[in-house]
Amino acid sequence: MNLFYDSNTLLLIVLALWTIPWKIYAVWLAAKHDHKKWFIALLILNTVGILEIFYIFKIANKSWVEVKRDFGKAGASLK
Repeated sequence: MNLFYDSNTLLLIVLALWTIPWKIYAVWLAAKHDHKKWFIALLILNTVGILEIFYIFKIANKSWVEVKRDFGKAGASLK
């Protein structure tokens, strides 16, 4: 039986691919801005990216342009 044909497995893979970049970026910003409580909360709580997106745009005050630029830099450094 192929694991990728199971709809639950596929859903988990999609959620992980959505959540991981947001979590890494939000935790990095919290560390950079010395927001220790946010850093811990972002590491521990798994909210499928909701808390991370809230932190990035409301607490760290990043604009969509800045987020796209930072994600682009991260993608370029992987090449």
